[in-house]
Amino acid sequence: MMRKKLALAAVGLGAAYLMRNKDARDKMSKQFSDFANTPMRGDKDKDSSSSHQTAQAHK
Repeated sequence: MMRKKLALAAVGLGAAYLMRNKDARDKMSKQFSDFANTPMRGDKDKDSSSSHQTAQAHK
């Protein structure tokens, strides 16, 4: 029960921080979009090498 309260408090504090900090929101949004564009393991994507190079260039 206590762990659940602590987890909810952490989520709430993180959400409050993101609502007030635009740079943090933008960074989080970029990380999610980069993650969504990452091919699954085992998927053979002909553009995977070029997308990997592009991702490395943005860092």
